Amino acid sequence: MLKKMLSALLAFWFMAAVAAVDINKADQAALESVKGIGPGLSTRLLDERKKSAYKDWDDLIGRVKGVGEGNARRFSEAGLTVNGTSYSTEPKPAKVVAPKASAAKASAAGK
Repeated sequence: MLKKMLSALLAFWFMAAVAAVDINKADQAALESVKGIGPGLSTRLLDERKKSAYKDWDDLIGRVKGVGEGNARRFSEAGLTVNGTSYSTEPKPAKVVAPKASAAKASAAGK
């Protein structure tokens, strides 16, 4: 019986250790529970979040000094999410940009 209780307690502790921490909802203590995030970085994260919520990982990386792709990957593996999403290094689809009207007119005039 003691083994079962100990196993259940250990399993619960492990799940809590890797529980997701959403950067847009977390307080300073929750952010600092993520491996690699200390008081200095958590303060920068919260200060920047006061300006506006993080849209996605790219927004976070672009706005906070000390968070690059490598740290984003490590923080994500440690349970940090942005709007419930883990960091992914997979290439994103390219944005389709419509040609400007002046370019379309010039090409039509050249025909």
